[in-house]
Amino acid sequence: MTTRRSFLATAGVLPFSGAFLGSAAKPDRLKVSLNAYSFNKLLNDAGKKRGPGVTLMELVDFCVKCKFDAFDPTAYFFPGYPAVPSNDYIDGLKKKCADNGIAISGTGVRNNFTTSDEAVRKQGVEHIKQFVEVAARLGAPVIRVFADTQMRAQTWESVSGGATRAQVQAWIAGHLKECAEHGKKFGVKIGVQNHGDFLKTAKELLDLISAVNSPFCGPIVDTGYFKTQDPYVDMALVAPQAVNWQIKQSPLGEDSEVPTDLVKLLKIIRKSGFTGYLPIETLSPRGKPYDPFTVVPDFLQQLRNAIAQTA
Repeated sequence: MTTRRSFLATAGVLPFSGAFLGSAAKPDRLKVSLNAYSFNKLLNDAGKKRGPGVTLMELVDFCVKCKFDAFDPTAYFFPGYPAVPSNDYIDGLKKKCADNGIAISGTGVRNNFTTSDEAVRKQGVEHIKQFVEVAARLGAPVIRVFADTQMRAQTWESVSGGATRAQVQAWIAGHLKECAEHGKKFGVKIGVQNHGDFLKTAKELLDLISAVNSPFCGPIVDTGYFKTQDPYVDMALVAPQAVNWQIKQSPLGEDSEVPTDLVKLLKIIRKSGFTGYLPIETLSPRGKPYDPFTVVPDFLQQLRNAIAQTA
C-alpha cells in the first residue's frame, strides 16, 4: 500500500503528464479541486492522534504534487472542530495554498436542520455563520451545508417528530435564508448539498433553493447521492444553478461498482454553462481496502481525460 511518506517522497520525480494528469490542448475554464474528505480516515487519525495519518497542510503538498488546481479543506478536519480554528491556523493554511499556487474552492460544515429540536437547528445556524466568517478569511467562495439528516440510522421523517415535508422544508428554508444573509455580508455563498435523505431528487433540491430565494444560496451537485432511476437527469436539471460540485466515483453511492460516466457528466456540465472548480471526493467502500494516495490520483486522471475529451 502506498503511504503518505512514500507518496510525497516519490511523486515529485514522477512525470505528471503521464502518471496523473493528462493535459488539455488548450486552457480550460473547468478546474479540478480535491475535497479533503477523500482522506477522511487519515485526517481523523492525525486529528485524534490515533496514528500518523495526514494533515490538511500535508494535503496541500499532495495537491501540488498531483497538480490539482484547488483544494477544499473541509472544516471537520480543522483543529478543534466544531470550535472555530485560530486566525493563525486559517491564515497559515491560506498562505500555504497561495504560496503553492493552489486555490481554495470551498469548505464545509456539519449541521442538522431536519430535527424537531429547534435549539439544535438554531445552534446549526450560528455554527454556519461562524464558519462563513472562517470561509471568508480563508478565501473560500462557498461553504457546504446539509439539508439532509446527518444522524446515523435516522431519516428526516424519524427526527422531525412527525412534521410534514412542507413543515420541514419551511424550517430548512428559513434557516438557510438567515445563513445566506450572513454569507452576503462576507461574500460567501451557502451551498446546499443533496445527500439522499430530504433531498433525493433534483426537483426537491431546486424546490428548496427556490424557497430560500437568495442569490447567496445555491445547490451543490453531489453526483453520488441522487436517489432516482437516472441520476444523470437530475444532475442535468440542477447543473445550470450549481454553485459547486462533488464529483464521485459512482452515481449510485460509495458501495456501488457502477462507475460514473465522466464524459457524459462533463457534457452535462459544459452544456449547463458552469465554469469553475470541480472538486473530486473519493469514498471508502465498506469492507474493501481503500488507499486515497492511489485512488485519488487515478480518479483525477480519469476526470482530466474527460475534461480533455469534451473540451
